[in-house]
Amino acid sequence: MANSPAFDMLTIGRVGVDIYPLDIGVGLEEVSRFGKFLGGSPTNVAVAGARYGLDCGVITRVGPDPLGKFVRSEIERLGVDPRFVDDVAGLKTPVVFCEIFPPDHFPLYFYRDPVAPDLMIEAGDLDEQAIETADIFWLTVTGLVQEPSRSAHHRALELRSRKAHTIVDLDYRAELWSSPQEATSQVERVLEYSSVAIGNLEECAVAVGESDPERAADALLDRGLDIAVVKQGPKGVLAKTASQRAEVSALPVDVVNGLGAGDAFGGAFAYGLHEGWDLHKTLECANAAGAIVAGRLECSTAMPYLAEVTDYLEAHSGTS
Repeated sequence: MANSPAFDMLTIGRVGVDIYPLDIGVGLEEVSRFGKFLGGSPTNVAVAGARYGLDCGVITRVGPDPLGKFVRSEIERLGVDPRFVDDVAGLKTPVVFCEIFPPDHFPLYFYRDPVAPDLMIEAGDLDEQAIETADIFWLTVTGLVQEPSRSAHHRALELRSRKAHTIVDLDYRAELWSSPQEATSQVERVLEYSSVAIGNLEECAVAVGESDPERAADALLDRGLDIAVVKQGPKGVLAKTASQRAEVSALPVDVVNGLGAGDAFGGAFAYGLHEGWDLHKTLECANAAGAIVAGRLECSTAMPYLAEVTDYLEAHSGTS
């Protein structure tokens, strides 16, 4: 398209409204107070990037309903360009409930039936120039769950074709797939066009059949990626390239809700790539951003600013 914007980072995929309990440590049947927040992993990552001053946009879809209006206005309020957020007639904007049992149990309940609008992104509606020219392009494998979103994601990756900073988040949500095998076959295809992959041990097992951190990272690199990042929870994070290896330990945090930590990690990692930082510094800052958000309730509005990440690292120097 003529006059397409040039983004520092452009993401594509899931969006919704997070309905998170304000009562901690009890099941949903006992919760009486909730908060309403912008959600959806690729959208959260765009917000995280915007917090660092990146010019970010998100390609997604919502329903023509009040929650869709909330999503669109909140995306813009949080500093992300909303021009690629369109309505899908006849569908409702998804909501997600969770239960909060710190430090490590946060069940999610997705309400995306009969189909989520963000899975109705059409390949023919993509702004191809914006995708090609973005410094960072970010997608998650949940966008591959079904058509037409699947073809739209593949088309976007064809446009990038391993261009630097083409990042696939291995974000595997079992409840959204018919089987792990289907997810594996789809991930194999996107790895052919990506330059960076980020995932936890379970996600790496789905992607490349390896759950050992070193073997998983090597298997991802063997697929032709430039950078493989393997998140290991309390054991820290490993990142590898063909010639470099970086590893950081988990940072101390009083966990409130761990659901947004991965998106905070992703936004900070993308920022480090954009700034040309070395692998260890990028990993260190991403790790700190994830720890900060794990200590907060919500996801999108919990994303830290660079000064917060820097202060957190200084305060915890030598404690990782």
